[in-house]
Amino acid sequence: MEKEISYKIKKSKRAKRVRLAVYCDGSVVVTSPMGVDKSIIEKFVRDKWQWIKNKLEFFENTDEKLIRTFSKEDYLKYKGDALKLVERKIKKFNKIYNLKYNKIFIKNQKTRWGSCSKKRNLNFNYKILFLDEELQDYIIVHELCHLKEFNHSEKFWNLVAKALPEYLEIRNKLNI
Repeated sequence: MEKEISYKIKKSKRAKRVRLAVYCDGSVVVTSPMGVDKSIIEKFVRDKWQWIKNKLEFFENTDEKLIRTFSKEDYLKYKGDALKLVERKIKKFNKIYNLKYNKIFIKNQKTRWGSCSKKRNLNFNYKILFLDEELQDYIIVHELCHLKEFNHSEKFWNLVAKALPEYLEIRNKLNI
């Protein structure tokens, strides 16, 4: 490594795996399940060094006005619009899949764009409203497909490809 990376470790009872976040203020946070040895976390950070460096450079070279921060007021203001968008897109893509779901929820989450519960509820982050349309479509289709395949198997990705043959390129954009 070229230089040391300073980072904060957060231990979480809810975490299922070690996760990394780089924020626009330059802070780096590693979230880890309880009981994960510090040496494993250090190796994880070393393995992700280039990705961290790229993220830090991105934030250093981006005009601060372009980096949007969100508040609870934003959530309350945009929640309804996000629900309308999600409902419209689910209706559009479900013509391909014809899958049954229970309810749609719009949430204010820090790290997730969407999820699908065992009760067949579809959950989406209200910030989906601010993404490019192809990213919105990918998130909607991804969660819709979990109604049939509750995993990330080959069957699941083949299902996603029915609506979005270029899903891999789009997914990579989400992971920038």
